[in-house]
Amino acid sequence: MLRSFSVTDIGKKRKLNQDFVYVSEEPVGNLPNVFIVADGMGGHNAGDYASKCTVETIVREIRGCFEKNPVRILSKAIRVANDQIRRKAKEDETLYGMGTTVVAATCLGHYLQVANVGDSRLYIINKEIRQITRDHSLVEEMIRMGGIDRKAARNHPDKNIITRAIGGMDTVEIDFFHEELRPGDIVLMCSDGLTNMLEDEEIGEILKEQVSIEEREKKLVEAANNNGGKDNIAVILIDVFAKE
Repeated sequence: MLRSFSVTDIGKKRKLNQDFVYVSEEPVGNLPNVFIVADGMGGHNAGDYASKCTVETIVREIRGCFEKNPVRILSKAIRVANDQIRRKAKEDETLYGMGTTVVAATCLGHYLQVANVGDSRLYIINKEIRQITRDHSLVEEMIRMGGIDRKAARNHPDKNIITRAIGGMDTVEIDFFHEELRPGDIVLMCSDGLTNMLEDEEIGEILKEQVSIEEREKKLVEAANNNGGKDNIAVILIDVFAKE
């Protein structure tokens, strides 16, 4: 029995919460469930608008899509959301330059289908923690090229520069991942407000604790805020094989 829990937190430094999450354990269109995290960017209320509008557009498109293939469903929905954000930014100068990350997932029995744009992440945690998505960021590109290591990347001055976003370009390039799930797996979806404040090992240790997923999620947010809470924090936890 699938069970999930979600939260967004403004953090300790920001005046606006530009993160937005969506959780449905019930079918949405032809998908058996849907989970989405979006981390908006842009001045004034633009980032807030971008994340909320993107998630709402994706959900609406999934609901009305007649496709059966989950990759096609997610791809179409995300591309429509990108068009929507681009169009709104052109119509309203206060929204100019807005954008958002998005990571979306659906559990199909023992399999997980993931779509990602930007640097919000999806992990699978069991005995160890595995990052499934790859960040679309400048420092991630530098790591891949061998320019810096991961330790240096955590404090790099350009670590917040992302190379892909919803609303960034007329066409959006989406990464897709298909993962087999095993008993004991916990799926974590989050914005960088969590991962910039906590090392993967710290996240993994909290999620291995034998308490409810609600309690584990609360501890993640508390730990991120205790470490500085420099950004908004969005977290979705999914226990795919939860006991009834």
